[in-house]
Amino acid sequence: MEALDWLSTTGLAISLKASGTLYLFVNAAHILSIGTLFGAILALDLRILGLGRSLPLAAVAPYLSRLAAVGLALAAVTGLCLFSVRPAEYAGNPAFLAKLGLIALGLANVAAVHLGSGWKTVLAGGTPDTALRLGATVSILVWLAAVVAGRWIGFL
Repeated sequence: MEALDWLSTTGLAISLKASGTLYLFVNAAHILSIGTLFGAILALDLRILGLGRSLPLAAVAPYLSRLAAVGLALAAVTGLCLFSVRPAEYAGNPAFLAKLGLIALGLANVAAVHLGSGWKTVLAGGTPDTALRLGATVSILVWLAAVVAGRWIGFL
């Protein structure tokens, strides 16, 4: 708990608490980052599942995967900024904890997909196998659930 108390006294947290405008911009950046993350993931997963067959998966997969990674990094940075405003409160919020668990599950799925042979096959121009399609389905569901949990935070 001391680390959480310390976080709320940092210059960043104090600035965010003191300036509604700064908080607004960081919050907007967080939302845009999540949109970038989920938009790229959704597009990639839907393509893996067979939508948009005219788009070569070997060409779009690396781009969308990198775009999702950028969205994730920006969402993590802006999320930490927002967390710093009321860390103890967020740490005790069940929706926030669910969101973190779902993000961890989503990242584990990303690792499993990217380390699997199906991903390598797709990058080489092959077609997605059943395991990769299953990973894409799990991905959509988990990341959507993380977004819902994130919105739920403000209601608890």
